[in-house]
Amino acid sequence: MPVFQWSGKVGTGEIQSGEINAKSKEEVLAQLKQRNIVPTAVSEKKKSSFFSLSLGGGGRVSDKDIVVFTRQFSTMIDAGLPLVQALEILSTQVENKGFGKVLEQVKIDVEGGATFADALKKHPRTFTELYVNMVAAGETGGILDTILNRLANYIEKAMKLKKKVKGAMVYPAVVTSVAVLVIAVIMIFVVPTFSKMFATLGGTLPTPTRIVLGMSNFIGGWGGAITAGAIIAVIVFIVQVRRTPKGLYVTDQILLKLPIFGVLLLKVAVAKFTRTLGTLISSGVPILDGLEITAKTSGNKVMEKAIMRLRLEVSEGKTIAEPLMKEKIFPPMVNHMISVGEATGALDAMMSKIADFYDDEVDNAVNNLTAMMEPMLMVFLGGAVGFIVVAMYLPIFKLITLIG
Repeated sequence: MPVFQWSGKVGTGEIQSGEINAKSKEEVLAQLKQRNIVPTAVSEKKKSSFFSLSLGGGGRVSDKDIVVFTRQFSTMIDAGLPLVQALEILSTQVENKGFGKVLEQVKIDVEGGATFADALKKHPRTFTELYVNMVAAGETGGILDTILNRLANYIEKAMKLKKKVKGAMVYPAVVTSVAVLVIAVIMIFVVPTFSKMFATLGGTLPTPTRIVLGMSNFIGGWGGAITAGAIIAVIVFIVQVRRTPKGLYVTDQILLKLPIFGVLLLKVAVAKFTRTLGTLISSGVPILDGLEITAKTSGNKVMEKAIMRLRLEVSEGKTIAEPLMKEKIFPPMVNHMISVGEATGALDAMMSKIADFYDDEVDNAVNNLTAMMEPMLMVFLGGAVGFIVVAMYLPIFKLITLIG
């Protein structure tokens, strides 16, 4: 989604500026109007070039950068350092220069009278809505250092969850790519050598050999180029489809229904939902705001729509557990545990327990998936290469038999 830079006048006549993620300039203007800001300038932010990133122009701020900053900032606040002084120290010592500039701007805004949360809100690409809302709750309740510690713990656990999922996806993808590459090299460069030799012998070749030679001719000719083009076209099409809200929703639905990966993705989505909502509630963020933030940060359109439907019913006076049972995406265990959490007044603690349980479930699912995929991929690679080798040597064995 494009990022727009804006500046405008607030009710007091003060000039403010910031950045907003939006689909169009009209959407930015509508958001500013809702915030009672009269815009004076709105323009789309240009993306940084590769060279500016590699030459130290400040690249993307990673989750690790945010965790380190949050931990250090929490320690400084707990030790009694003034907010501005802590920001000044951290802005000069962070390794990511781009992040340092963001912190410098946050410090300037705080010095100008803005709250810490409002200063962070001007940098949506660095500090998420969840981060800003939790900081705002911490400032209001006078427990900013505690909230920052919770934030750091939340981000660390989210990073571990993301790493597990990436591990589950990367391993089979790498092994499959290597297998396809090895087979392609054999078909394009090795098999044609045998083909020329067989052509001089004459006679009828065994069926396996004819199959391999036919595949080699197909891959080495226009067939290979057409297949590669079709694969690239499908990938580009999927990427373009996922850029539209409806396409994103449909593809997320399909992913959740996949036999093995779908179960894993559902567990990841449930773990993220419970962890995020539990952290927000325990930090003092209102339940409706918490549900909205959780929906936006879910990372899955099917989960996002389910949470927004849930939020609508909660806004009408219902408990979370009651409408949650209507949403088939949530497992029954989650429904019952949340119901118990609401009845006992310990919803945040119950959410945390559910998240821990599903984190372990994701861990087990990843280990089982890796254990299952490894022998299957090895059998596929060994079987394919073995078939090609046997097919190529069958005519030679037949020739040796005839000579004997």
